[in-house]
Amino acid sequence: MSAVASGIAVAEILEKAVSGERISDEEAVTLLRSRDLVAIGRAANEIRNRMHDPERVTFIIDRNLNYTNICTTDCDFCAFYRRPGDVREGYLLPKPVIFKKIEETLALGGTGVLMQGGHHPDLGVEYYEDLFSSIKARYPIHLHALSPSEILHAARRSGLTVPETLTRLRDAGLDSIPGGGAEILVDRVRSIIAPRKTKTKEWLGVMREAHRLGISTTATMMYGHVETLEERVEHMRRIRDLQDETGGFRAFFSWTFQDDGNRLVELVPPERRPTSFDYLLTQAVSRIYLDNVPHIGSSWVTQGKKIGQVALAFGADDLGSVMIEENVVSAAGTTHRTSVEELVHLIRGMGKIPVQRDTLYREVKVWA
Repeated sequence: MSAVASGIAVAEILEKAVSGERISDEEAVTLLRSRDLVAIGRAANEIRNRMHDPERVTFIIDRNLNYTNICTTDCDFCAFYRRPGDVREGYLLPKPVIFKKIEETLALGGTGVLMQGGHHPDLGVEYYEDLFSSIKARYPIHLHALSPSEILHAARRSGLTVPETLTRLRDAGLDSIPGGGAEILVDRVRSIIAPRKTKTKEWLGVMREAHRLGISTTATMMYGHVETLEERVEHMRRIRDLQDETGGFRAFFSWTFQDDGNRLVELVPPERRPTSFDYLLTQAVSRIYLDNVPHIGSSWVTQGKKIGQVALAFGADDLGSVMIEENVVSAAGTTHRTSVEELVHLIRGMGKIPVQRDTLYREVKVWA
């Protein structure tokens, strides 16, 4: 396709999307391939402004509480995990340490904890039931915990079905489920980067059962490694299809593969590694394509605060978390830190009103 023809195609696709029509997989690939960042970003922002108050940008004060780094899954892109038996660097946080971290979070105005960890061979559903109920008995905090792969691991460890596992976790205090472990929801890709992790159908199956039980979840995508643009869009289609079915995803977060301290970097030559341009383009296309997912979050944690701020003009309505603590991305060589005051400053710098939210996007405080 010539550059002129490509430009016409992009303009037609964007006009269709802005008018409220759903775009196809092929059209989403055309947008990604066109590299027409300005036009695509403008359309994504127009759609975002139609879905949410154009004047407001949300953020949350919470903490990533990584309760264990011991994991049997051995993913190529992960620099965080340690193998079972690693007595020097492997850990499982004791309850008093977890309680102290929650107390610190509440003292800083936090409303929730994002609790994820490795696939620890000794942890079944009973461990999480005890932990969650202990937390809920002590603290008024939202438990956004356990990715689908962790839930499936716990179910297998305890000899339970996924619905049985989810029901018991919910009754013990689990409030919502993060979208971790999705990476790219295409089994060709998963067989390369995480062959021992949940398959596409399994990840989606856990989310489907969670939605049926009234448990809200988020969706994620980690890209820029071995997937094609078509597979990137295929991932988004699987999220969109399940959302059509259940309506249980409240937000979508995407970020680029972090290329330090892991084995996957050997499969991704420098010229193929994603840039800030790729991040903004993919986020904008996700806002256009995922017409049924309410919120799109910017990932300042992986992109840095400047790009995280710029992303607010490319379809994102949320700046994510202050993230009092984070261990997984930083293990892969990317360490960005911030504060409430800095996020408020970044949002105001875009001419927007900062609004602190909770995990379910309910307003906590307006920073007028």
